[in-house]
Amino acid sequence: MLTFCPVCANVLVVEEGQKCFRFACNTCPYVYNIQQKITNRHYPRLKEVDDVLGGAAAWENVDSTEEACPKCAHPRAFFMQIQTRSADEPMTTFYKCCDMKCGHQWRE
Repeated sequence: MLTFCPVCANVLVVEEGQKCFRFACNTCPYVYNIQQKITNRHYPRLKEVDDVLGGAAAWENVDSTEEACPKCAHPRAFFMQIQTRSADEPMTTFYKCCDMKCGHQWRE
């Protein structure tokens, strides 16, 4: 938790005084003794991550090819190619197992 000086608006630092801890300003003589334990926990909400491949709808109209699934060894997989890097780099091929029970996804 950041605490600011009411005199000059700089950040107060915690330092050890004679008998207790205190907030002190590094630029002006402001000092505030801490009488009790100060806690403040704030857990920020995590940002929702969008599926860069378009989610489940991206796999609706794709073709399949003879590519064995590394997880279940099913002989066919759906595939799509997306340009993930710069234009002079080759496209990335994404695969999804055709076996509906497996559905494993990988890329090449």
